[in-house]
Amino acid sequence: MSEHSSSNTSSAERLVHVPLGERAYDILIGDGLLARAGGEISSRIKGRKAAIITDEHVGPLYLEALMDSLEVDGIEAVSLTLPAGEKTKSFDHLTKVCDVLLEARIERNDTVIALGGGVIGDLTGFAAGIVRRGVRFVQIPTSLLSQVDSSVGGKTGINARQGKNLVGIFNQPDLVLADTSVLNSLSEREFRAGYAEVAKYGLIDKPEFFDWLERNWREVFAGGAARTEAIALSCQAKADVVVADEREHGRRALLNLGHTFGHALEAATGYDSSRLVHGEGVAIGMVLAHEFSARLNLASPDDASRVEKHLKEVGLPTRMSEIPGELPPADVLMQAIAQDKKVKSGQLTFILTHGIGQSFVADDVPSSEVLSFLNEKLAQ
Repeated sequence: MSEHSSSNTSSAERLVHVPLGERAYDILIGDGLLARAGGEISSRIKGRKAAIITDEHVGPLYLEALMDSLEVDGIEAVSLTLPAGEKTKSFDHLTKVCDVLLEARIERNDTVIALGGGVIGDLTGFAAGIVRRGVRFVQIPTSLLSQVDSSVGGKTGINARQGKNLVGIFNQPDLVLADTSVLNSLSEREFRAGYAEVAKYGLIDKPEFFDWLERNWREVFAGGAARTEAIALSCQAKADVVVADEREHGRRALLNLGHTFGHALEAATGYDSSRLVHGEGVAIGMVLAHEFSARLNLASPDDASRVEKHLKEVGLPTRMSEIPGELPPADVLMQAIAQDKKVKSGQLTFILTHGIGQSFVADDVPSSEVLSFLNEKLAQ
């Protein structure tokens, strides 16, 4: 599968096609796509109605522009603005979204649009997949993290009392519009958190991309061509993995590099974004995964040091001690890890590595080794 330009994309834009048969879709990446959303949607989807789900941070910035774009192309839209933050991925808010879609009489050929970051995308995609057993779904991700990760691949869902993302479905979008200009409104912290997921693609199986990021990360942060390139390469990397293993029976689990530790840390902080946001948890988790691999003599400690050095250089946390406030003891973190979706028959599954860009699925990791490692790291 290759990246290619379409007749509708300018030279500054990139198009990544995700070839999943009848569920195939395009990811458009470039500056100013929000203003073209109506045209891009109406050229692909027959329905003349849309429901936009957004949050109180993103809505005031971009909802009006999106509504105007849809109106120009004859699409009648309603909207729902939800509270921002991880706690919105809940049963209560799922019910609210479903109610709005049903009250607006959104039908199977109409469009549900997620305008926001990963929380809005996950929640909206879940609702779009279950209302009338599935309506059309468009992602307009507004954070770097959602542009390179959660908007691509069809994983949707909400959090449960027992852990993160435990209730959901696979529901591929019909289109992803990644407008790079909206990233200029992100805080530095949010942009850095998204960058952790960009770096992850290099660490999974693209060592040359990680090399490129080490040299070019400042340009990625500054915007322009390097930013578009990094997003396109990340989307392509994720699309390749999704096409090979859409429902995470094997290879797709590699996308969880850093996430098993990261999700446990998020749970330990009660999903309090003032203490830790998802990308920060992933950054710490990726360092831990490389250090744990070195501890098991699977990889060189030099690789773990190199990962930590780069993530630290861009301003991301790399150690548990950098998380504000107290963390629970290792055995409590282990409980969160044991609840992880990647656990099979009680065996812990981790994404470990033989070095930069050499990640693999390890599904027989002894709990005692993990517990000992966490105790050591908590003491640092």
